[in-house]
Amino acid sequence: MPKVLMIAAPRSGGGKTTVTLGLLAALREQGIRVRGAKTGPDYIDPAFHETATGMPSFNLDSWAMPSPVLERLLSNALQDTVLLIVESAMGLFDGLMEPEGARGAPSDIAGRFDIPVVLVIDVSGQGQSAGAVAHGFATLNPHVRVAGVILNQVASVRHLTMAGGAVQAAGLPVLGAFMRDKTLVLPERHLGLVQAREQSELQTVLHCLADRTVKALDMEALLAVAKPLSVGSAPPVVAVPPPGQRIALADDAAFSFFYEHIALGWRHAGAEIVPFSPLADESPDPSCDVCWLPGGYPELHAGVLSSARNFHDGLRSFAESRPVHGECGGFMVLGKALEDAQGVLHPMTGLLGHVTSFAKRKINLGYREAVLRTSCALGAAGTRFRGHEFHYAQVTDSGSDQPLVDLYDGTGKDLGAAGGRRGLVSGSYFHVMAEWGSRND
Repeated sequence: MPKVLMIAAPRSGGGKTTVTLGLLAALREQGIRVRGAKTGPDYIDPAFHETATGMPSFNLDSWAMPSPVLERLLSNALQDTVLLIVESAMGLFDGLMEPEGARGAPSDIAGRFDIPVVLVIDVSGQGQSAGAVAHGFATLNPHVRVAGVILNQVASVRHLTMAGGAVQAAGLPVLGAFMRDKTLVLPERHLGLVQAREQSELQTVLHCLADRTVKALDMEALLAVAKPLSVGSAPPVVAVPPPGQRIALADDAAFSFFYEHIALGWRHAGAEIVPFSPLADESPDPSCDVCWLPGGYPELHAGVLSSARNFHDGLRSFAESRPVHGECGGFMVLGKALEDAQGVLHPMTGLLGHVTSFAKRKINLGYREAVLRTSCALGAAGTRFRGHEFHYAQVTDSGSDQPLVDLYDGTGKDLGAAGGRRGLVSGSYFHVMAEWGSRND
């Protein structure tokens, strides 16, 4: 029976991603069919998981996804897989304040599905205190089982003896330790790691991480921590109904933030995804009945996108008779213009009237619930969705289009109207993760 474990940490930046990638790459090199998953709404790390394993990775989110969707995703992930490694977001218990068990915290997923947790502790600047950290995390929630600890950023053998001894004295096994190594740092940018598809040397980095992992960890003990996960053969569940039968999907370095679980659901529902590249000046296939522009990094490619005349003309022609929807980066490209980080204003497709700016940066980050004000590619008026926002660009000119959604944060606070709708074109900064019926449900 397939097994599962979670790699978590007390905080962000503690080494979860490098540990997870090292494990995934090492196990694949050993011939083990391993797959990755990520808690929370992060859309960048799953692409690294897929590169390391050769198998699609996906997200698990206890706030944004209904239970049937979570169960279906786990059931699907266990097919043709020996081991599923779930990488947590943020700290193990970090999320909204409520509701209990559905806060968006990694601990929600670990507790609900009884997934054993391996805690990665960055012991920089501490010794025996690592034992207190391990003990606190292991005992805070009786439904969350911390099965072992990996020490990270260890300075010396003496440091390892101090920190490792304290963790063992707290009753937890130490499954290995990574010494400090400044050479193995994955490059980052404003929304997280530089995308996997943009790193030409990634396979070499993964091999180095795999070699480092095998040397640093007790692989046999770590694999023994994993336990069988029984979720049964959950019936097919579509998190977001497909907007059409043939869906033209923008897919390149500027438009890459698209969730695997949504693509999986669309295909299960019988829809066909037809990718195209705006950066290569491609337009949506005219045989498609809807076009979807996901998020990504259009601000890094604004000049190329602005001059992609075939893309502009083809998209405008498409939008005359068929729906077009844009999320975050896609929403920016649907607007009249985009100001890059240097303050240069680049004309965009103009299918919506707003102007966005990356020069005037302002972070927007958090869970969102969106209720459609009008029917569009996403669904019928009144339908509510859960997802998130994560962007630094902001709207500097809202234009005159009708707003698309009423937006609420993760606590239910009303954030007002957002997005835009004109004719068959719609978009907003909101990234959808799952449909949740209507606002009154």
